[in-house]
Amino acid sequence: MSLRMRLFIVFLLIIIVTLASLSIFIRQNTQREIRNYVFRGGLIGAENLIASLETHYQETGSWDNVKSVIASDVGTGRGEGSKGGNQGGSSGMGPGMSGMMNFRLADVSGKLVYDPQATDLGEVLPKSEYSLGLPIEVGGKTVGYLLPGSGASFAGTNFETELLERLNRAAINSALISGGLAILLALILGYTFLKPIQQLTYAANNLGQGDLSQRVPVRGKDELANLANSFNQMATMLENSETARLEMTADIAHELRTPLAVQRANLEAIQDGVYPLTAESLSPIVEQNYHLTRLVEDLRTLALADSGELEMHFRKTDIVALVRSTIQRFESQAALKRVQLQFDSELDSYTLELDPDRIIQIFNNLIQNALRYTPANGMIFVGMKRTNNWLEITVHDSGSGIPEEALPHIFERFYRAEKSRSRMEGGTGLGLAIAAKIAESHHGEIGGENHPEGGAVFTLKLPLSFQSQS
Repeated sequence: MSLRMRLFIVFLLIIIVTLASLSIFIRQNTQREIRNYVFRGGLIGAENLIASLETHYQETGSWDNVKSVIASDVGTGRGEGSKGGNQGGSSGMGPGMSGMMNFRLADVSGKLVYDPQATDLGEVLPKSEYSLGLPIEVGGKTVGYLLPGSGASFAGTNFETELLERLNRAAINSALISGGLAILLALILGYTFLKPIQQLTYAANNLGQGDLSQRVPVRGKDELANLANSFNQMATMLENSETARLEMTADIAHELRTPLAVQRANLEAIQDGVYPLTAESLSPIVEQNYHLTRLVEDLRTLALADSGELEMHFRKTDIVALVRSTIQRFESQAALKRVQLQFDSELDSYTLELDPDRIIQIFNNLIQNALRYTPANGMIFVGMKRTNNWLEITVHDSGSGIPEEALPHIFERFYRAEKSRSRMEGGTGLGLAIAAKIAESHHGEIGGENHPEGGAVFTLKLPLSFQSQS
């Protein structure tokens, strides 16, 4: 479910809960206020009478002598109605109190215990009648019902004003309760939505301060989950890049230190007269200088490829002729090692738009690696075929293959499967990394694996539909 839909549902839920609770509370409060008003005969001060009845029952545990309690409570004129003094009657009852005696009192079973107009107080009222009365509660338990008499008086009270005030008070209370519930629901849902954002903010701040190990939990499949996934991927890439940068710095220092040390040792030997200043004594120095120059050039090529500034000169080229000519340049070197070079293509010619110099750079590296690891009397097979939308070129040697643990790392910079092999013998360790970058710039790909029949096989795949932007 998308974040937009979740937000819509949340807002809709808040609106529904608010309106539903408001409707329920207004109905209940209005019903209670109307019942209080009507069943108390519209008399101001009935609340005090109910309080007296509840006190009496709590003290005695029965409705015995309830008549004297009612006479005492009404006779004293307690309640708001007594504000009128003796203006409403001769017994000290204020306005509206003259009808207070005209009501009935039933116990919890509906039996009448007080009725000023009844001769027999033992009458049991039907539940449909007494349940409409105003409940009298003690300790949370209903102990009786106060019912209106047959001639309840509304005199002495502004009926419309009093009822309107009660209804307004019920509506305000309902609105406050419903509003409180809506705010509480909004806070809970808001916290639920803000928590992943706060986690992202906290992780981003730590990431900005250099803690590249920061990750955030991913929950669900909405936009926030996608954002968390993207953040984790970015953090992983940054961490890997930083690790690679540190490792590359150490590798470069190591690569430069070895040839520089050899050069310095030979120069100091010549300077001290250990070696005579001859072409033969200068040969190791020149060789190390050549190695340094090649290393620096490889590093420059990788740096340009990483920044997207590696210069490419695309033009239509016969890829079959290009590979065949590259192989021919290695035939003499292969003959010296007694290695057979074989090229087989199902295509006589095929034109692609590519940078021929860079493609030659890839095959120079692949064939040099194959010659380096192929034993005497071995074979290097170069094949070319068209598969779907790709042109596949493979270089398969008959060497010992690549160690399984090294396969995921063979295109990493300075990685060498055989750690004991010297750099002078094994190259700079950047050739395959450069080959991968060149393949990528052609929208192609290069991979390496062990052949089922033995040896290593590298496959360069070039898209048939690639069109350069240059």
